[in-house]
Amino acid sequence: MKISNHPLWRVGFRPFFALACLAGLSLPIVWAMIFAGRLAGPSTTFSSLQWHAHEMFFGFGWAVLGGFLLTSTKNWVHQRGYHGQALIFLVVAWLVERAAMWFAASLPPLLFLLANNLFLGAMVLMLGWTLIRYRDDDTFPDNYFFLIILPLFLVAKNLMLSSDHFEAGWTMALGLFRVAFLVMFERTLTQFMKNVFQVSILRHPLLDRSIKLLAVTLVFVSAMPPLLAAVISLALAALLLGRFVFWKPQLAMRRIELAIMYLGYLAIVAQLLLNATDSIAPIAWVGTVAVHVFTFGAMGLVIPAMLIRIAKGHTGRKVVFDSIDKAVLWIMILGFVARIVLPQFSPAAYLRWLDLAATCWLLAFAILGWRYIPYLLRERVDGKEH
Repeated sequence: MKISNHPLWRVGFRPFFALACLAGLSLPIVWAMIFAGRLAGPSTTFSSLQWHAHEMFFGFGWAVLGGFLLTSTKNWVHQRGYHGQALIFLVVAWLVERAAMWFAASLPPLLFLLANNLFLGAMVLMLGWTLIRYRDDDTFPDNYFFLIILPLFLVAKNLMLSSDHFEAGWTMALGLFRVAFLVMFERTLTQFMKNVFQVSILRHPLLDRSIKLLAVTLVFVSAMPPLLAAVISLALAALLLGRFVFWKPQLAMRRIELAIMYLGYLAIVAQLLLNATDSIAPIAWVGTVAVHVFTFGAMGLVIPAMLIRIAKGHTGRKVVFDSIDKAVLWIMILGFVARIVLPQFSPAAYLRWLDLAATCWLLAFAILGWRYIPYLLRERVDGKEH
């Protein structure tokens, strides 16, 4: 069998979800060790903090987002996503970027620039081309939001590694992921609630569009006057909370696999409220609470649940969360509490809470990798082609 014909290379979620598991179990614990001085940081021309922020958004985060988008094109525009040699190229580019980020100081600037932008640049071009070329067959008219945000990820990525523009870079990256998550929530929770409880949740085109437009505006929050940023953040939080009431949370909270999605949704609301508060009357939180409410609350809680669903459903298995799957979700909830809540009550033990939170990620993604990477390496159990 040719390597490109192996099941791993048949659809985007297979290799990139495997990489996401490896990144999720390793990156937080490595950062905790660097932060505590137990491990030397990467050899870079930028700070270890910049490395950490970049790798969580563009290493871990884009392994997930890339795998999701490469897989979704089949449902969105009725075209099979990139596979075979094209997918191998993207994975190699992702791995080259991880190495370049760790050994940046040893590379000529031009070579680092190429290595650090090859993966994302190729992804943006390939995904953008697919959405534009098959626009007439698109079942989701609001996919133009991806055409807006995908190129902006490249801007955020490079700003993040600049000593003068780090804040602009990470706030832009967070804002872009926020837009992606909000689009995903609308599409998936509508389907999940109908499948599980046979109910419809509120979907109104004007409301949904307003939410996404405000979210896109907040991508540029670092360039806004603080008062304007606070007003837009509060407006978006209010719309999200108003819609949440009509998304039947009283039903969703009965099932941990759905509740975790709703908690991730609320984490976005909480992060917006924290941003607004910081813009008007900053509170002396212990640690960088606002950004980690998003990374641990939205990304950390939602991604494992989505990984489980897609790894099972797209390999022909029944999408049922067993006791181990549910345990993973509870571990990630513990990680959120350890990283966000406990330091506020016991700041003296901050490093201990950081270690606990990182250990939760290591344990949860190690379990996910152990359980689901074998699925990603095998044929679909129902024999259907992608």
